[in-house]
Amino acid sequence: MTQGSGPTNVRKKSEICAGMSTDTIYAVSSGTGRAAIAVVRLSGTATRAIVKSIVRRLPPPRTAILATLRDPATQADIDSGLVLFFPAPRSFTGEDCAEFHIHGGRAVVAGLLGALGGIDGVRAAEPGEFTRRALLNSKLDLAQVEGIGDLIEAETEWQRRQAMRQMQGGLSRQTAQWRSALLEASALVEAEIDFSDEGDVPEALSRRVSGVVRPVHDALRAELAAAKSSERIREGVVIVISGPPNAGKSTLLNALARRDAAIVSHEAGTTRDAIEVQLDLAGYAVTLIDTAGLRESADMVEQIGVARALEKAQNADLVLWLSEADGPAAPDERLGAAEVWRIFTKADLVVNKDAERGLFISAETGENLDLLLDRLTQRAAQLSGEGHAGLITRERHRKAFAAAVDALARIDADPQAPIEFLAEDLRAALFALERLIGRVDVEDILGDIFSRFCIGK
Repeated sequence: MTQGSGPTNVRKKSEICAGMSTDTIYAVSSGTGRAAIAVVRLSGTATRAIVKSIVRRLPPPRTAILATLRDPATQADIDSGLVLFFPAPRSFTGEDCAEFHIHGGRAVVAGLLGALGGIDGVRAAEPGEFTRRALLNSKLDLAQVEGIGDLIEAETEWQRRQAMRQMQGGLSRQTAQWRSALLEASALVEAEIDFSDEGDVPEALSRRVSGVVRPVHDALRAELAAAKSSERIREGVVIVISGPPNAGKSTLLNALARRDAAIVSHEAGTTRDAIEVQLDLAGYAVTLIDTAGLRESADMVEQIGVARALEKAQNADLVLWLSEADGPAAPDERLGAAEVWRIFTKADLVVNKDAERGLFISAETGENLDLLLDRLTQRAAQLSGEGHAGLITRERHRKAFAAAVDALARIDADPQAPIEFLAEDLRAALFALERLIGRVDVEDILGDIFSRFCIGK
């Protein structure tokens, strides 16, 4: 099999692009509701004609002009605002694009959208359709698209930084370097296969493959090792509050969240289901989860709550095991391999506090709550690699890296394998990297990615 071939069901971007809608699309890109300014975007082949019909002239490329916007159907004035035109291919989508910067009142926005919707061949954009067109017109690759999506969703400083790296092509550039090296190795193999009978082709070209492949293999393995930290930056560190009933779990959740997120009661078993709160600790995203108290119960609903609590704790990055300072309880053995911190609550009711056993806190007096928060912040930073600039930010990336590593590991383990085996392993590694940035076989994941985008992006 020659390099670059792959499964027969693979569809390249050009094939997907051939079925892409040719409609000109529009959307509000500045959010909904009343605002000082609203931005309406256009993209498609009819953009030039639409702009001329609304403002009577076409602005110079990438230059804002002030104009009166009129409804082409009624000639009624809609608003006065800024208009910009971005001719293809030097635009975000690679098509002719335009932007109308208008006043953000609902009636003004509705008037412009109504005028655009009344033009034949023009329709409202679907979620993420502008970015999808940028991908299919090769203005962005798949990793950059994911970076844009992550940037829109970013809520903490480190999420923003990570998303910016992706959007600006950090993963794409590095992948291109690895791909170039593998293509060089593949060329050596193909030369020996295709021209083995030629006298001017050096013998055993393929035996140089291992030296070319090993640095790529080592780099991919290093990224895989750091993958969990990078994914935690994007998805957040998961911290579960666990312990027996009435240990003060919900009280602690409310104290750390600084609001009444959970019901607090002296009655045991009040919390039946997991309650999640999102925290920003020094720029690191943290999901704090309050769970049902762990105990044996005949109540069917409480049993379900306990089962869910154990599942959350077993999959957490960190478990805070709470028990009362004057009646401490050992961590439940069913927590598995989770990292567990022992926290003793209601510390204001006891005198002897052995710091070596764990941290003593009191929600009543605030004792050591700041210390606990500081320690959680430090641990969140450690679990997130101190903001390590890793390239793997989601499961899809990890799977692609793992597939490439597996293929290259076979070459590294047996560089004297038959040349056909080397060619196939190189092909598999290249295919994994190309799928990572969306060069091949991307249609099956596009729907999931763009469903998370807002309309207008």
